[in-house]
Amino acid sequence: MSLEIHEHDIARRLAEDNPWWDSSNTEEDIPYQGLPHRDYFDSFLKLTQTPVQRAVILMGPRRVGKTVMLHQLVGHLLKNNFSKNQILYCSVDTPTYSGLSLEKILQICENHTGHDKKAKRCVIFDEIQYLKDWERHLKILVDKFPKTKFIASGSAAAALKLKSQESGAGRFTDFILPPLTFAEYIRFSNKEHLLISEKQGSAGPRSREYSCNNIEELNQELIKYLNYGGYPEAVMQPEVREEANRFLGKDIIDKILLKDLPNLYGIDNIAELNRLFTMIAYHTGCEVNLESLASSSNVSKNTIIKYLEYLESAFLIWRVHKVNESGKTFKRIRHFKVYLTNPSMRASLFAPLTEDDPALGHVIETGIFSQWVHTEEKIEIHYARWAGGEVDMVYLDKTTSMKPIWAVEIKWSDNYASQNKSLKNILEFVQKIKLDSITITTKTISNILNIGGIKISQVPSSLYCYTVGKNLLRHKNFKNASQI
Repeated sequence: MSLEIHEHDIARRLAEDNPWWDSSNTEEDIPYQGLPHRDYFDSFLKLTQTPVQRAVILMGPRRVGKTVMLHQLVGHLLKNNFSKNQILYCSVDTPTYSGLSLEKILQICENHTGHDKKAKRCVIFDEIQYLKDWERHLKILVDKFPKTKFIASGSAAAALKLKSQESGAGRFTDFILPPLTFAEYIRFSNKEHLLISEKQGSAGPRSREYSCNNIEELNQELIKYLNYGGYPEAVMQPEVREEANRFLGKDIIDKILLKDLPNLYGIDNIAELNRLFTMIAYHTGCEVNLESLASSSNVSKNTIIKYLEYLESAFLIWRVHKVNESGKTFKRIRHFKVYLTNPSMRASLFAPLTEDDPALGHVIETGIFSQWVHTEEKIEIHYARWAGGEVDMVYLDKTTSMKPIWAVEIKWSDNYASQNKSLKNILEFVQKIKLDSITITTKTISNILNIGGIKISQVPSSLYCYTVGKNLLRHKNFKNASQI
């Protein structure tokens, strides 16, 4: 008796996953068509429509909407010159497809639907990381079917593997989908038109300026965003955000730390990795060093270095390096800050934050940093710390020999804005690195000061977080972030 799944049953499963093949179905039968699009949808769509013979690899952390965006792409294609049998969607992690190659899945589809391999078509493989050696499988298909646009999605744990494999060189183009930005969260919550106004005359070639109609309410929305707003489903579904620890926290631990990373990198001591990540998540935004991490987690320094690389490859964390009071980087990296790439992870693993929570300042800092996670420019963002003070964000321009070109100090308080004495060390730093301005965030105050020829822009943290995410996304393809 053969223990293989019969091809007829595989075809039935494919038909269930592709309801548009049935001519009696309507657009409403295609999953997720009623949900709002991510702000990344248009740039992703543009990438899938290029004539270049490459597969598009959609990558990102778990639960940020990759599968939703793929189905919304299907809906768009069906409205724009694709017939129903020219589109195949297959979630590779479905047990029915276990042990099948991508080409075998495609062949079964052709046998049962009349897919024309010589005509234009779109083939989508979701959760492709569950297929061993998927890069090799996909490259063969890209070469074999030049008129087929192949699109695949993978959890972010597959990102490093993708980039390290020569088999995909010249055949794959990756697209990173990060957690929701604060601007997307506000739009998904249907509050953008109520809370945000674009300043007249601010529409420059790079960035735009915004004002807030109700800063107290925007601050409350920021706290909600930090607690659950990085995950689209939590924004759209009350039952998910009410049990974030169950729906989101468990997914991070069970799927990424216990499955994805160990399978990808052969990690034996999963409890050790879990302990390190839990400690980092709890202290997101704090400065650490390898010695303190080793002491706190009882893990050797060499192992911690490897674990940090793994966690970063999975888009769970982001390390930011330090510059000195002159804006110069250190040859030997002893201290660095570690941020969660999605601030909502902290609340989903521990407990929701309140307005008076002692950790809120660091998590707000994490939220602002997280707006940058999808950009190439993030590697140029540093922080400054010296004996006399610190500045949270210092952007070094690689085109000018890593010269500092802007700086931001992040605060969740209005007291700082009204005490010029507190600004002394920051102003000395700004003068030393030869900048003529700095942004300092506040809790509610919007103001512009001029002290000693240095322009100080005071902006509420919530409005600044919105503005950064909005402008970065609008100009995603710009290579210079000098005016954000």
